[in-house]
Amino acid sequence: MIQKLRMRDGSTPDDAPPARGTRQRVIIADGLHGAGRPHVAAEAAGASKGRESPLDPTGHPAPAAPRGRLLRDAALTMGLILTSRLLGFVRERAVAEVFGRTVETDAFKAAFNIPDLMYFLLVGGAITAAFIPVFTGYLARGEEEKGWRVASTFLNGTVALLLLVTAGGMIWAPSLAPLVAYGFTGHERVLLVELMRWMFPAVFFTALAGLGMGVLNSYRHFTVPLLGPILYNVGIILGAYVLGPRIGIRGMAVGTVAGAIANAGLQWTLVTLRYRRWRPVFDFADPGVRQLYRLMLPALFGLSITQLSLIISTNLASTLPAGSITALTLANRVMQFPLGIFAMGLSTVAFPTMATHVALGEIGQFGRTVSAAMRGILYFTIPSAVGLVILAEPVIRLLFQAGQFTAEDSRATALALVFYAGGLVSQSAIQILTRAFYSLQDTRTPVAISAGALGVNTALSLVFLHATRMGHAGLALAFTLTSVANWAVYLLLLGRKTAGMVWASLGDFLARAAAASIPMAWAAWSAAAWATGRYGMETFQGRALVVGAGVGAGAAVYAAASWLVGLREARQMGQAAGRAAATAAARLRTGLGWLRQAVRRLPGTGGARP
Repeated sequence: MIQKLRMRDGSTPDDAPPARGTRQRVIIADGLHGAGRPHVAAEAAGASKGRESPLDPTGHPAPAAPRGRLLRDAALTMGLILTSRLLGFVRERAVAEVFGRTVETDAFKAAFNIPDLMYFLLVGGAITAAFIPVFTGYLARGEEEKGWRVASTFLNGTVALLLLVTAGGMIWAPSLAPLVAYGFTGHERVLLVELMRWMFPAVFFTALAGLGMGVLNSYRHFTVPLLGPILYNVGIILGAYVLGPRIGIRGMAVGTVAGAIANAGLQWTLVTLRYRRWRPVFDFADPGVRQLYRLMLPALFGLSITQLSLIISTNLASTLPAGSITALTLANRVMQFPLGIFAMGLSTVAFPTMATHVALGEIGQFGRTVSAAMRGILYFTIPSAVGLVILAEPVIRLLFQAGQFTAEDSRATALALVFYAGGLVSQSAIQILTRAFYSLQDTRTPVAISAGALGVNTALSLVFLHATRMGHAGLALAFTLTSVANWAVYLLLLGRKTAGMVWASLGDFLARAAAASIPMAWAAWSAAAWATGRYGMETFQGRALVVGAGVGAGAAVYAAASWLVGLREARQMGQAAGRAAATAAARLRTGLGWLRQAVRRLPGTGGARP
């Protein structure tokens, strides 16, 4: 039976006043800055002194976590994720341009499914569901040293497990291959096995990078760690363009490994420089470590179910005409673009704050943070979904149609995108709702929801595949319908736990956002149609102008319409963007100042020190 969350004094979550003589503060590290000390501290007034200390252990003021700071960090995070995702499309375009939509690309996409499963299990479950909530709780209570002992044990054990998984995957790749593409035979199967062996080491380093990012996110460092995925994408792009013409699809595998190594190197360089608290310990009897693994195991099971659903879809697609897996993968990648920028950006920033509220018993603030974050995400993803439906084929032709990737390939991929786009809204909301459960240190509920979703998605996929002529588009539609059902269940269960605060005013928000999206859709379609008639889509420049006109007109009309219908997120996001731009400019000036000082100290510049 689901119980409502209660405050420490047993009251229900709302605005219960803090206990007399006690004050709790949250100290937020800011991007590139921070002293590497505890960033979350709990202050208690001494009875003998009769007052509270206004300072944290470093001697600095301990400000509360304002919404403006969260929005600014979210804007910076979304900017870096945008850069990474754009490079991701350059990467996909490189694959399409160099290799086309062939058996080789299908093998490459399928080869990464098992390693990808390992990554989501060891990092997605361990870090997101267990490590960040538990580690952030220690920081919130001012127990950083104890937290680092727990963290060291967990990190050491995870790295050892990653080494075993990598070695085992490379050895038993032939036995694992049928699990991701049972329709592959002969040369296809041989190539699949070879690529899987190449890419298992990449999973080790990518997971290692995820561990480092989890530590940095717990301290509320978000911006610099996101440079790692950018390096990862650059490595794959170079593998396609530089090595692809020489050694074929294997160049992609080499580039993947090189990019993963660069990503891991960046994350752990930052962790080592800022927080030199790692210890070579394996204290698995520590209560904190046991709690971490208790949270992690259900999450691992739940994430394995989610990834198993993807593997089932890939297997079903392998029975369709050649190129179906690639079409679904590319369409899903395009759908993931706004999902990654907006949903992942806001969720990443809000997650440690939600965990801190729970650790300090501030359940009312927790519920309001979840609700505000979900509305902020949906403010962007609702119009994004509409735009993807309107501009599906122009977007696919712009991103991928080159070299061996033909107009027919674009049409097949665009069809899948139309059916995937509907799931963007629900998937984006689920990103924050799952983290809300993880913040509550409840990993069992997401597992139950994922198990139900696996059955629903598989059943719908089989129905659309065998009872209709939709082909690969039916698999995309099954994904979307399952995602919408998931969202409804998450809202229902989390709403019960937070006395309805999560879904408060959600209906009104959705109605206003939908109303603002209607004129946006008309503007995007009209602008794209005008640009198509004027410039055509036979050239890359023409496609860019068509997509640019549709996106630009749609974004401008949505911004104005959302303001007119009274969405407060329109004003908040505009203010956050301004603060983020000011912060980025200030950091750029600081970096240039450091660079000038370094240049002056170089020998022969007139400013060298003796």
